[in-house]
Amino acid sequence: MERQFYDQMGNCVTLNRTPERVVSLVPSQTELLYYLGTPPIGQTIFCIHPGQAFSEATKIGGTKKLNLDKIRALKPDLIIGNKEENERSQIEALSAEFPVWMSDINTIQDGLDMITRVGALLGKSNESIQLKLGIQSAFNRLIATKGRMQRVLYLIWRDPYFGVGSQTFVHDVLQHWGVENVLANQPRYPELSREDMIDLNPDVVLLSSEPFPFKEKHRNEILDFLPNATTILVDGELFSWYGNRMLDTPGYLEELTRRYFTS
Repeated sequence: MERQFYDQMGNCVTLNRTPERVVSLVPSQTELLYYLGTPPIGQTIFCIHPGQAFSEATKIGGTKKLNLDKIRALKPDLIIGNKEENERSQIEALSAEFPVWMSDINTIQDGLDMITRVGALLGKSNESIQLKLGIQSAFNRLIATKGRMQRVLYLIWRDPYFGVGSQTFVHDVLQHWGVENVLANQPRYPELSREDMIDLNPDVVLLSSEPFPFKEKHRNEILDFLPNATTILVDGELFSWYGNRMLDTPGYLEELTRRYFTS
């Protein structure tokens, strides 16, 4: 019997049975599939979690450079992608041949909605609902204990520098943490010069481990022109992955609060 599901972009996806051959085009959602007990038959080269499965997994290219022929050869009965991570032209090509379900995530609530919708797609509603409740409980505890307000600049790229602005998942995580994003009134991922960052005058600069892998030498570069800012190397996965990894995000934020934001 055919069943219809709507993705987060409003597209209707029709399935005639519970999908078993699933291809995942996004790391966070790949990890979620493993968590829910439906390992994908194909995943991108960036879908590195869970680590024990990565080496043996079938790789189908990068998130923005998918190998469409490899995906076709796998004969998936469902493909799961993301509006921001994947290229529209490639998604449209795949949608002409296979059921494709797309996420569109800008907030923690969007992530929770994705989890339950994917759970319904895979016949894993109970598991996905329990995961959602666990994440909500963890964030509710964080909200009750969040630290004092800080003006934070979150950087995701270098040469040139790019930061995180409004209408992004990371921005929403920062809000739940209780800090002020100094780029809250700017586009999603604004390019920044050194002069721009000096003018922003953040109290704290967070250097993400992804997509650009900031290291200690890059932290020292920032300190050259923002000497009064607390500059921290942070785990980008815990700020930006919107699947089951959200379970660990509140605890990580609390640890950062204890280490850097309390006297």
